[in-house]
Amino acid sequence: MDKRIALEVRQATKKFGGLIAVNDVSFEVHEQEVVGLIGPNGSGKTTMMNLISGALPVTGGYVMMGDTLLSELPPRKIARAGVARTFQLVRVIPAMTVLENVMAGATFGHKRLWGQALRVYSQRQLERVGLADAAEQPMSNLTYIDQKRVELARALAANPTVILLDEWLAGLNPTELQTGIELIRSLRDEGRTIILVEHVMDAIRSLCDRCVVMSSGVKIAEGSPAQVLSDPQVIEAYLGEDYE
Repeated sequence: MDKRIALEVRQATKKFGGLIAVNDVSFEVHEQEVVGLIGPNGSGKTTMMNLISGALPVTGGYVMMGDTLLSELPPRKIARAGVARTFQLVRVIPAMTVLENVMAGATFGHKRLWGQALRVYSQRQLERVGLADAAEQPMSNLTYIDQKRVELARALAANPTVILLDEWLAGLNPTELQTGIELIRSLRDEGRTIILVEHVMDAIRSLCDRCVVMSSGVKIAEGSPAQVLSDPQVIEAYLGEDYE
């Protein structure tokens, strides 16, 4: 039996004055699926993630999760509906400790927790991303890569059904990259649905069930990684003629 649709984007459009950043884009993501959102810089990928998460309102079209019309909700209600994300440029709360940053995700997420239950659950998310020993440190003590780990732990603390990862694997060394790929795969295996914006083709091939390719704000291809990475239009717009 085919898995149910977890997230549906229909004719999504975003205009900034005369600039159309996302133009009439439609795609579906099924439960427990990993979908890669790929394309050249400036193609509208992060804008699409912002439309799904509510960071930006749609100009036209809509985003649905089950029976919930996400595109009519503010970001906080989208988070409570079960959508969590990381950002292309890491966003943490500098005045809080590492653990407190993660606790914020659990407090305002899909299944909110309080008190000791909140601390224990948040600590477990830090363990998942390899930062269990850094819980009481200030965020300023962490490297950029470790701040990315905290941001993912915070997203997981919200206990989302849909996770949006915006270039979370960027900047990792080969060992860290493999660990990150295994972590994302484990999230899918436990039943979560994932949309990831990524330029690391090894991760796209390893993780993604399907890919949606954007260029200049429009969708130019959709299919399995093998299909889209061999598509002449994708090669011309994104990968380059020397890609193999």
